[in-house]
Amino acid sequence: MPSGEHNLPAVPRLHLITPDRCDDATAAVTARLLAGGAPLVQVRCKQATDRQRLQAVRAALEARRAPDQLVLVDDRADVACAAGADGVHVGDEDLPVPAVRSLVGHHRLVGATARTPEAARARVLEGAHYLGVGPVRESTTKVAGLPAPIGLDGLAAVAAAVPVPVIAIAGIEVGDVADVRAAGAHGVAVCAAVYGADDPPDALAAFLDALGAAR
Repeated sequence: MPSGEHNLPAVPRLHLITPDRCDDATAAVTARLLAGGAPLVQVRCKQATDRQRLQAVRAALEARRAPDQLVLVDDRADVACAAGADGVHVGDEDLPVPAVRSLVGHHRLVGATARTPEAARARVLEGAHYLGVGPVRESTTKVAGLPAPIGLDGLAAVAAAVPVPVIAIAGIEVGDVADVRAAGAHGVAVCAAVYGADDPPDALAAFLDALGAAR
């Protein structure tokens, strides 16, 4: 076990992923969700400059109400380090996990994307602490370039192949939580189901209740 690895935070069951846009309205919703007990926020902000991404991550960090609330950065290890975030999540086209670990150190979480047992085992061997697995359902947030859904059977196959937490992603609604947990997922990652809800804090609370998490 690398030095400092034992100090890593636990991987929460609920991951909130911010929309691609990076604006004051999104930042305000993120702050409300953190105030409502969101255990982890992954700042995506693909439609933003590097400076805007950095500001968005710092704003989320400042909005935390408890030290165990985590803020991760999508794709960008450099932004995560510059902002002092708790970790980074990388996809297939981003820096490989070993390169990310060399940048962020062993005290930050590193998550990776996988959709097959083979890819999942490879990412874990590279050092991923958890896996984002999907798309489980059709996504309403990210459509272009997204592969076909793997469904609950695909999710179960990945979950059974690796010893790290598996987070189901894409198209997940509150009513899906029981099924994805039964398939072996540790938790879920959501964007539209919370950020696109009429009342995002209420939607957050519903997911926390469904996952059996304390608010």
